[in-house]
Parts: sequence; structure tokens; C-alpha cells
Amino acid sequence: MQNVSLPKSTHLTYILNIETSTKNCSVSISKNGELIAIKELNNGNYSHAEVLHSFINKVIVLAGISINDLSAVAVSKGPGSYTGLRIGVSAAKGLCFSLNIPLISIDTLQSLAHSIAEKKGVIIPMLDARRMEVYSSVLDVNYKQIREIKAEIIDVNSFATYLEKGNVYFLGDGAEKCKEVISHTNAIFVDEKYPSAKEMCSLAYDKYKKNDIEDVAYFEPFYLKDFIAVPQKKR
Repeated sequence: MQNVSLPKSTHLTYILNIETSTKNCSVSISKNGELIAIKELNNGNYSHAEVLHSFINKVIVLAGISINDLSAVAVSKGPGSYTGLRIGVSAAKGLCFSLNIPLISIDTLQSLAHSIAEKKGVIIPMLDARRMEVYSSVLDVNYKQIREIKAEIIDVNSFATYLEKGNVYFLGDGAEKCKEVISHTNAIFVDEKYPSAKEMCSLAYDKYKKNDIEDVAYFEPFYLKDFIAVPQKKR
């Protein structure tokens, strides 16, 4: 395992957060868990390979720090886009190796859930997979996971157990699929939410303080499902 040392708690902790699990390419810098700079692009395309490294450079400038001031790098670990996750994790690993700083991984659906705050009911963050399939998790309003992450096909009976008990907040790009088939009065669809490096700030800082870090050499994204290559059409 990479030999890294964490600074004392009085040290200013700057963490670079990288989110590339969906079409939103998002990079932020936090200082002691507070967002101080962010750059993101969600143009409907997977443009991570083209913009990620320039975004990293830009947020460092916006934060008014040097890359050597970074205390750790946090990366969204999935589930999500196979290619997107690999791009983000590769960039994070490269920085951690070169700077000899810790790597922190953040559950993508947990981070997405933190983009809303509710007082009752359950929160179901979900990411678009293929056809009528989504990657989803179920959390209470305190963001405690009450059902594990699953890849599942959405139909009229999906999440019926939770819907019968009270409000269910669906969010993420996978929620659009639920709108088409779920019409329960307790179903609340929160639009325009996607995983962002903004929500990663406090989550990453909490892990940093606990020394909850990854082995940089062996860490792999959480794909949930095996990658299936789509054959190219013959010209």
C-alpha cells in the first residue's frame, strides 16, 4: 500500500474532488470540507477525456492554491459509466502517486442523495443504465442506506414497498425512466439532479479525518455490472 502520511488536524486540508460517473464532468476543491472552487460541464455528451485535466488545472487556479497544497484526492467510485469512471479514477490515481497523497473514494449514489435535503420519506438516487434499467440505492432522510445498490429493470411495481409508506424522492438521470411507469401519489421526482463534485466536499473531508483511504495501487471503480462493449455498426 502507498505510504502516505496525513497532516495534523490543524492543517488546512485542501481536497480535489473528481466526479465523472455520468455525463456531468465535475471537479471541485474544498478547504476543510467547504467548497471553494468548482468547474463542471454537462452538455449531454461524455467529454471527460477532453476537459477533465483542464478543469483540474482551472479549479486549482480558482482556489488560489498550488497543486502541491493538495492534501488528498477524492474520486466518485461508481456505479456509473464504465468509461467515465475509468477516466476519473485514472486521473485521481496519477495525482496521488505523483504527489504522494491519499486517495479517497466516494459512493456516487450517496453523493447524489446529498444534493437534496428532506424531512420525511426516503431518497432514491438512480443513474441511467441501458433501456429500462437503472442503478439505484435507497436511503433515509439522514442519508443512511436502507437498501443496497442494485441494477434493476423499472416497471409499475418498482419501489412499491416504499411508496406505500410515504414520500419517495427520485432523483438522478435514471429518474426519468420512473416517470414513465410510476404514477403513485407519493412519488416525487426531483429534476435536474446529477452527481457533482460539490456534494463530494463534505463526504471526502469526513473520510479524510477518519483516515478512510484507498490503496492507490489496487483501487478499482465499483462498476456494479461487467462492461459490455457495444459492437460498432458496419459502414
